Formats: sequence, structure tokens, C-alpha cells
Amino acid sequence: MHSGSGSIIASRSAFTHTGSPRPARPGQLDQAIAEGLASDVDPERLREVAHTTAWALLSKVHKTDDPAIVERVLTLVDREGVDVIAELWSKAEPDSLPGVLWRLYLLRSWMRKQRDTIARLWRLGEPIATSASAIAGVDSAPTEDDIARTADSILTGAFRGDFAVALTRASVFVGIVALGLRVEARELTQQANLNPVGSAAEQSKRWRTQAAQLLHTAANLNITSKDFKHGAALWRQGKLE
Repeated sequence: MHSGSGSIIASRSAFTHTGSPRPARPGQLDQAIAEGLASDVDPERLREVAHTTAWALLSKVHKTDDPAIVERVLTLVDREGVDVIAELWSKAEPDSLPGVLWRLYLLRSWMRKQRDTIARLWRLGEPIATSASAIAGVDSAPTEDDIARTADSILTGAFRGDFAVALTRASVFVGIVALGLRVEARELTQQANLNPVGSAAEQSKRWRTQAAQLLHTAANLNITSKDFKHGAALWRQGKLE
């Protein structure tokens, strides 16, 4: 069975690694985050907190030369837990700063957790879009460690470099992984068509189901890729808020 099947789920709001527990919540939250987690906050207030914390975080890292602060921000989801960050940013629109940062953090977490699967899917998709490696900053045949380093460098670039460039890299990267999933789906469909009847019919049916699941995941990833691309355009126009 292809390991891409059922192992990656993407949506407009998240990347999730199935079968792995979510990071535990720590005993102490950053003050800015803690102030935004009251259960009685109304939606408009939560929206204000999401935008305020996103801008404060981005501004803080851009202004500092302290590597410890940079590392702390980059590993925010690792330390605080994805649930905690989700309470702040997951409901933000994809064309907003908190919405984009939410997707960037989840992209990093997803890439690091599924680096082996993603490396394989990149190798399948990249030859079809030959300029992707140069734009995303990934080798044409990346190792698992290359994927992890790329995950960190995209998020680091968002905070320490050109935000639009980081979003463009994220967009291209996610799009190529989606392309790799479509390649896998096509291969499964071809296998299924070779054995349409008899004792192999049941296996053919399973392959078609897997192919459909891969295509569904690829479609979701393409939506996220477009969200990143749109976010980059808005940032360049000074309209990402």
C-alpha cells in the first residue's frame, strides 16, 4: 500500500499527521498567548487578539538579534502544543496574517513529522515542475533531513527574511507535494485497471479507493498552496492584516 494513502490530511486550516499524539501543553504560556485564551472571549475579541498576537510576534522577531528568542518563536507549536495555538489563530481567515502564520506553523510541524513520505512525494512531483527546486530551495531528490531543514528555513524566512518570499516558497513546496500525490493516484489507478475482474477485482477496488483519497488530499493541499500564494501577493501590496 502506498504510504501516502491516509497518512496526510490537509485542509484550509491545518496539516495533520494521523496516528501521532498532539504535543502536550506546557505548564506556562507566554503572557500574550495566555491573555487571549479566556473561554468567554467573544468572536470579535478573539479576532482582535489573533491579529494583535500575530503582529506582535512577527515584529518582535524582526527587531531582535537574540537567537534564543528566534528559536523560541520558531518552535512555538512544539512547546505550547498545536491546540493552544489553534485557539488563537485557527479560525482566522486564510488571507490574514494570523491565518497565514497558523498555516506556516502547521506546515513546519507536518513536514518534520512526515519527512520521509514528503521527501518521496517531492521526488515524484518535482520532475514535472522543474523550476520548483530553485524556488522552494529544495534539492530535486531531497533526503528526510533536507525536508526537515526546509521546514525550518521556510518558517525562519517568514520571521527573519522577506515574508512574501517565505510564503512563495511554502506555496511551491505544498503544490509539488500535491503533484506527487496525483502521480501516486495515477499509478494506483493504472494498476487497478490491469485487474478489473476475477480474484483481483477486490484489490483493484481498494486501489481505486486509495487513489480517490490521494486525489482528495492533493486538492486540499492545492487550496493551501493558493492560500500561501495569495498571502504573498497581499503582503507585497501591504494588505495582509
